Amino acid sequence: MAGEKNLAEMVKGMTPKLNEGEYVFVTLTDASQISRADTLCEFKEQEGITVIITKQKADTLRLSYEYVASWITLSIHSSLEGVGLTALFSSELAKHNISCNVVAAYYHDHIFVDYKDAEKAVHVLKMLSENYS
Repeated sequence: MAGEKNLAEMVKGMTPKLNEGEYVFVTLTDASQISRADTLCEFKEQEGITVIITKQKADTLRLSYEYVASWITLSIHSSLEGVGLTALFSSELAKHNISCNVVAAYYHDHIFVDYKDAEKAVHVLKMLSENYS
């Protein structure tokens, strides 16, 4: 099923959902110590492997991290070819001094914001969706 490509439709239908929990980004040279069942996302870079996992799991495995995030899912099935959605919501969050780290998956965009900014970020995203023309 193809995702939405029209920017106005993506924004109006994005419906941000705050997922429960605290999430961290860890970097490893060998990710074999973490079960794939425990990972949310993995990305291989030249310098190391970045893994997004729950803070609880990272603490259990004694993995170091610097940033504790909340995870927001945009419920719209946006196309990977869609233009402008990431730029629009990241700019809007920046206006409110909220940093965001984005993972574009096949069905949805996922935004990681500082844990303390979670409710504020959801509010900003909802206002953007409701007021976009």
